[in-house]
Amino acid sequence: MTSRLIFQFALIGVVSLLGCSDGRSQRFPVAGQVLIDGEPLGYGFIQVIPANDRPATGIIGPDGRFQLTTFETNDGCVSGNHSVTVIANESLGATGQRWHAPKKYMDPSTSELQVNVEGATQSLTIELSWDGGKPFVESFDAE
Repeated sequence: MTSRLIFQFALIGVVSLLGCSDGRSQRFPVAGQVLIDGEPLGYGFIQVIPANDRPATGIIGPDGRFQLTTFETNDGCVSGNHSVTVIANESLGATGQRWHAPKKYMDPSTSELQVNVEGATQSLTIELSWDGGKPFVESFDAE
């Protein structure tokens, strides 16, 4: 009788654990800061792109800080080594946009940025550089 009771409690435990899963890859809370030439990047979005899973994104605040979201707000990112993009251009209407970081960082094939997520962290640092350049305004021809 005791072994049957233990089996039933174990079965209830397993079923309740299965009920807690959302069927998606395990994610870890990830937050950090984007720096450009050692200073906080105060505008833009970050995207962490796993090879075989859904990307995680975050808004970059005025202090350069971000929290990643994959499905639900601030649920983080899957583990692994991932490409990173930073999109930091601000629309100035139909005639231009301000770039807060170089264009190369917005494309995973040119950003050269990688992160390794092994678990929860609040201190992921992404370092960018102008390589001698500076923020600029790109103008468009009005048509």
